[in-house]
Order: sequence, then structure tokens, then C-alpha cells
Amino acid sequence: MKYQDHKCTDLKIAYIGGGSHAWAWVFMTDLAQEEQISGAVRLYDIDEEAAKNNEIIGNRLFARGDVKGKWKFETKRSLKSALEDVDFVIISILPGTFDEMEVDVHLPETYGIFQSVGDTAGPGGLMRALRTIPIYRVIAEAVKENCPDAWVINYTNPMSLCVKTLYEIFPEIKAFGCCHEVFGTQKVLRDICRIEEGIEGIRRDEIIVNVQGINHFTWFTKASYQGIDLFPIYRKFISEHFEEGYHDPDRNWMNGTFNCAHRVKFDLFNKYGAIAAAGDRHLAEFMPGDMYLRDPETVEKWKFALTTVEWRKKRQAEKNAQALRLAAGEEEIELKETGEEGIRLIKALCGLERIVSNVNIPNTAGQLNNIPRTAVVETNAVFSRDSVAPVAAGDMPDGILQLTMPHVENHERILAAALNCDFGKAMEAFMEDPLVKGRISEVEGRELLKEMMRGTADYLPGEWF
Repeated sequence: MKYQDHKCTDLKIAYIGGGSHAWAWVFMTDLAQEEQISGAVRLYDIDEEAAKNNEIIGNRLFARGDVKGKWKFETKRSLKSALEDVDFVIISILPGTFDEMEVDVHLPETYGIFQSVGDTAGPGGLMRALRTIPIYRVIAEAVKENCPDAWVINYTNPMSLCVKTLYEIFPEIKAFGCCHEVFGTQKVLRDICRIEEGIEGIRRDEIIVNVQGINHFTWFTKASYQGIDLFPIYRKFISEHFEEGYHDPDRNWMNGTFNCAHRVKFDLFNKYGAIAAAGDRHLAEFMPGDMYLRDPETVEKWKFALTTVEWRKKRQAEKNAQALRLAAGEEEIELKETGEEGIRLIKALCGLERIVSNVNIPNTAGQLNNIPRTAVVETNAVFSRDSVAPVAAGDMPDGILQLTMPHVENHERILAAALNCDFGKAMEAFMEDPLVKGRISEVEGRELLKEMMRGTADYLPGEWF
């Protein structure tokens, strides 16, 4: 990379999962609105045709007159050629297909175990991890060989285990995971502050928070706006609106599978005194299975949704069709605010700004005092030139710690199971997961786990069978 006139040029970025129809287009949109960095993006995907389409879409976008950035997109046919001497690596992949995810999410329902997402915790999170960790072992080894000094930014779930695998295989790697769930809760606090205090025009990033937790099970132990403590305001709003929840006027919980009325957040605040900082669909999966995910009727009562894989397949088909239209020039990418921070983080690592944001990295600095140093945790960190410095987040409150530790311990079991094809470790993690524990017998659990593994056999190492 080169520096001139407060700009960083000739950046080389590898995008693993470069055929993506979600994050890749968001990434392009953000690059297009940023003029301080420029260079080339190498797209690599096992679906080469999808990557080729994104190459066309990206280059068409950056030929437009309303675009600020200057970037060239090119498809690479091998992981090695994509990674050679790059400055940054973006990873955003779907491990397996939605056919495998259909087994992950819906087979446990026959045993009375319901999941609202199925990509991080619960049976679905376990199975997705068993598919993903072998892929991340290959990626970590390839980064070590081809671009050991590159910054690696992960967007794939299960986030904690993806990042954990990268460091397990290549301990010196410079990797972190990005997640926007915290941003959504900052927006909820902004809106509640407007409703309760009449303060207009608050930006999301003006809500200052102390972040603690693991990915998709994050918490704010402090939250303020210009010196105003937001906890009493949040508590008052909950006391007055607990039953109906909070309804974002632009995102009614009844009109979208990702939306919610934030009632799970409100209930967790009442129980534990901290602000749960992820979507209700994610939060519910970290809790015991008889609480928010007992059955579909309970889910409806709490006003969030079970995201079906049938819905995901339908959306994928729509995105496939949209990709063809974009590549053919029949449709244009709309330049708008995406709400993501990935490009700002890259700018900060290039030394063009300094930013504090939530990040998933190992707890080696003890940013969470009472969590094992081997865990991957989510806290704030300071991003500056070639540096991600975690912010000390203090002790996790006892009640939240008790909820979090079973998942931290399961991350160790799942990583060992995936790297060694160890069914015993996988079974232990399966039965210790809060969604499963106490809901089915060990005999039922063993049969369910074996059946789920058969359903994803095409994407597991042969040593499992």
C-alpha cells in the first residue's frame, strides 16, 4: 500500500466468499462511498461463477460517475493466488448449503428443540461449526503461507469459533470478527432516548457503551449519551412498555423474520440488570430451552420469529436472480448508508483515522477479567495504524457470567471435536448446550446428533464416518 495526501492507495484485499450476495454487495457499497482508500479486490469462491458475477458487478459500479472510490475487482481461481501478498483478507462464507442448514435447524424440532437462527449456538451452531472449522484450518494455513502480516476480518458464523480456529492454527495471525448486533441495540437506546427525553438527531455511534460478552450474547454494562446515564431511561421505558415491547416504525416485528419487539432484551434486563445487546432471535438461543424457545407459541408470545430455512432458500433464489440483473446492467446497486463499519476499520488500520468499535478477538489481554484467556470474547477495541487494542471491560456480572460460561466451555469442546473428529467431544458439547440440556435424554441426544451428522456428511471430513 502507498500513502499520499491523507490517502492510502494500491491496497490489496482478498475476499474469501467473493460470490456473496449479501456482505460482498454491502462491502462494495461502502467502498464506493469512500475516497481515502483505493486498490484491488480479489474475489475467491468455490462457486467461481458467482465470484465472476461479482467481479462484473463491482467493476460496473466503480465505472459510475457517482462513485468516489477507485477499485478494481478480479476473480481468482485458487485460494493461494487470492491471498498472495494482500494487505487485508475478508472472510464471508456459507459453510455447506441451505440443505444442510435445513437439517441443522429443523430436524431437532422433531425432538421438541426449536431454534430461531441456528448458526451460532444450539444444535445448529454445533453442526455449522463442525462444517466450518475444517475450512478455517485451511484458510489459516494459507494466510500463514501467503500473507502472514495481513489483517483478517471475519464475518462468518459461528463467529467465536471461526476466530478461535484462526488463532489455534496460526497463533500469530492478526484476525478479528465483526458483528453489527451491537449497533442495533445502540439504535434501540437512541430511539428510547428520543421517546423518553425528546432528544432528536442522536447518531448511533454517539451512544457510548461498555461491551461485554461473546458474539451474539453481548451485553452493555454501561450506556450513556453526552454524560446522560441511559440505564434509568431504559428501565423506565421497560416498566411502561414491557408487554408491547418496542416497535421500530420501520421494522415491525410481525413483518419480517429478522425483526422483534425486543421483549427478550427487556426481560433479560429485568432479570440481570444489564442491557442484552443482540437481536432477540440470537439471545434466545443462548438461554435454557424452556424459556423463550419452548415452542412456537412461546416464541410468538415474546414477539420474535423462528427463521425458517425455507425462507432463506427463497431469499437466496431472489438474490441469485438479482445478481444476474446487476451483472447484465439491468439493475444498479443503490449507494446508501449500510450502517456497517468494516471500511472504517480498514481505514483505521491503515492509519487514516482512529476508531473504537466492538470486536471479537481472543481474551489474551484479559479485557474480560473473569473469562478464561483462551476464550474469544466481544468487547470494545481501539483501532489505529496496524493495531487493534482491546479496551478493558471489567468483570462480567455474576448472573451473566453463569449464563455465558457454558458456551465458552462448549467452544473448547467443539473446537477439539472438529479438529480431531471426536464424536465424544461433540456429544458432550451437544448435551451441555442450554437449548438441549434437560430437554432430551442422552439416548435421544446421541441418535439426534448422529442423524444430524449424516445430514451434513458431504461437508464433514471422512474420518467422522
